[in-house]
Amino acid sequence: MSVTKSTEGPQGAVAIKLDIMSPPESAKKLENKDSTFLDESPSESPGSKKTKGITGFQALVHLVKGNMGTGILGLPLAVKNAGILMGPLSLLVMGFVACHCMHILVKCAQRFCKRLNKPFMDYGDTVMHGLEANPSTWLQNHAHWGRHIVSFFLIVTQLGFCCVYIVFLADNLKQVVEAVNSTTNNCNSNETVILTPTMDSRLYMLSFLPFLVLLVLIRNLRILTIFSMLANISMLVSLVIITQYITQEIPDPSRLPLVASWKTYPLFFGTAIFSFESIGVVLPLENKMKDARHFPAILSLGISIVTALYIGIGTLGYLRFGDDIKASISLNLPNCWLYQSVKLLYVAGILCTYALQFYVPAEIIIPFAISRVSTRWALPLDLSIRIAMVCLTCLLAILIPRLDLVLSLVGSVSSSALALIIPPLLEVTTFYSEGMNPLTIFKDALISILGFVGFVVGTYQALDELLKSADSLPFSNSTTFIQ
Repeated sequence: MSVTKSTEGPQGAVAIKLDIMSPPESAKKLENKDSTFLDESPSESPGSKKTKGITGFQALVHLVKGNMGTGILGLPLAVKNAGILMGPLSLLVMGFVACHCMHILVKCAQRFCKRLNKPFMDYGDTVMHGLEANPSTWLQNHAHWGRHIVSFFLIVTQLGFCCVYIVFLADNLKQVVEAVNSTTNNCNSNETVILTPTMDSRLYMLSFLPFLVLLVLIRNLRILTIFSMLANISMLVSLVIITQYITQEIPDPSRLPLVASWKTYPLFFGTAIFSFESIGVVLPLENKMKDARHFPAILSLGISIVTALYIGIGTLGYLRFGDDIKASISLNLPNCWLYQSVKLLYVAGILCTYALQFYVPAEIIIPFAISRVSTRWALPLDLSIRIAMVCLTCLLAILIPRLDLVLSLVGSVSSSALALIIPPLLEVTTFYSEGMNPLTIFKDALISILGFVGFVVGTYQALDELLKSADSLPFSNSTTFIQ
């Protein structure tokens, strides 16, 4: 659910402020962008919000809201890939580690703000200054690559989110359309759903393309926040209804394996870390608070709430549907209009959120590109890049139409780098010259190594599963189900 990590998203969201423009200009421009993203109020300017600041409660709401995207709907299948016992325990550990890495990022940013007398430091700036503080002359000379690396992973992450959204939109709309003739008002009936075959899910993806193109041509972020508000409301209502349903009639859990096969665990890792990818929103939130001294406690509380929600939805969803759980739990909902409307609400919410997630890579790539051409060609190039990027995300979604594999692949490739690998290394480069406890260095090295192992193994497993299912329409994309 942004680089800036927006407030939405699968983590949604994005609010890191990175660019390849000159540091003063881009920092100022993207700082305003963060303010709009986080405050999401079209009636107030970014500058006024920065002056007023946000309360601790508002920061907590933004932090929790930033994690409520498509990732949470994929967690029941993730728990299946880990086991009914191993899954929740792993989510608990990952939540703790992710929260710790966020605290590390905040601590490092605060240290450089004091050293350099700056009011704010974004993710890219913090990594760049961390490399400059390293004793290694080579790293100091190449410190600017720290910003570029973070920018790269943010671009990959956000475009990955967009690919996930397209697959999600196609899956859910296809199921609603195919079951429309047998959809009833009775949500308690126990009938086999007879589906009316329609076009391939990839054609549904293409059908969304014109609407997505129109959305990303909106370059005013203040207008996009209106879509964000609609997305927040629709997805919140949908999530409440889904939670209400999965808590009913839970079967005997003894039939489910406590620990799943180690071969599927990497898929769990990718999906789980995808869901926890909200590290980009941390620094902008801290900067916008009236009293930033309380932010560490708010951060811990927010991630604790998110972790509890993830464990609850993931565990209950798997308990409720068992081995029949689909890539998104919304695909398991009954064939009555109440739950079909939930899918349509989520489709509307994700469609609106696409533009916000797309805004982040666009703001990194487009300014860099148009700075190479004359003013006359700036607008045509801007629009052309936006259209090309949307078509790219649609093409990638068509090539990888399995929602579970897209979630795992994006999480393993980029989310693990931003959330697990970079922050511990940043702590070492920031504080090593001041003297560090060997246990702290060992802890940071262990987290980064585990993150890197998850990156490699998760990516390999997702690609391997993709190649195995390349010749047929994947099961997770099928809309056949029994009520």
